Amino acid sequence: MPHPPPSDRHIRRFGAFDRTVHLALMTSFLGLAATGLPLLFIEAPWAPALSRLFGGVEVAGTVHRVFALVMLGSFVAHVGRVLYRLFVRNEPLLWGPASMVPQPRDVREFVQHVQWFVGRGPRPRFDHFTYWEKFDYWAVFWGMAIIGGSGFMLWFPELFTRVLPGQALNVALLVHGEEALLAAGFIFTIHFFNGHFRPEKFPIDTVIFTGSVSEEDLREERPGEYDRLVEERRLESLTVTAPTRGRVLYGQIVGGLALTTGVVLFVLILRAVLS
Repeated sequence: MPHPPPSDRHIRRFGAFDRTVHLALMTSFLGLAATGLPLLFIEAPWAPALSRLFGGVEVAGTVHRVFALVMLGSFVAHVGRVLYRLFVRNEPLLWGPASMVPQPRDVREFVQHVQWFVGRGPRPRFDHFTYWEKFDYWAVFWGMAIIGGSGFMLWFPELFTRVLPGQALNVALLVHGEEALLAAGFIFTIHFFNGHFRPEKFPIDTVIFTGSVSEEDLREERPGEYDRLVEERRLESLTVTAPTRGRVLYGQIVGGLALTTGVVLFVLILRAVLS
């Protein structure tokens, strides 16, 4: 069967499971931020209005917990799938180009990237995952441990104070709010820029919604992966049809709403911090 012209060829990057988990994680994170920030900045002029969008402070607290369960569920589903792929399917997830485990090449590519920024060298030949994508990935794990752990302490204080002193709840409240604020600030700036606001991706990159990237984009953005797939003769097996206009539009709408929400929340954070 003849291959389609290169401009029509797409390479699969994310499967349905990964896209669904990302959608759940994205939605729950935005929901947690929107319902939690009014409590963190209770004296800000915008806080009461934002709480009223969710039915008031008490209802917003309930919605906050629902979003927390959605995030926990998506996290557990992802970890479960990783364990299945690792121990049942014996996939090489702990090392190699398709691994999320930090490796020496990530340090090397970081240095090369800095040199490229200042015009002192070529752009790194990134493979399947870049160093900043790995940082984002592992940030979810320590965020779940710190923010999630402190959040459950505040949700079930009677249970935790059976083994911890009451002062631990004050610490949990402080840790929960400050770490959540740090996470929101990072996601709404660094993550948004790396994923969508870079000049070559602005205003939005729909790959996490469509699941595939064009062959030209793969060759340009991740030449290390492209050359490796060609050398291993695996490029053809990953070739898929280009996403339909409807799927691209879906990604643009959903992604655009998420980006807009995040930027608005970040502006509100800045207003509260600087006022």
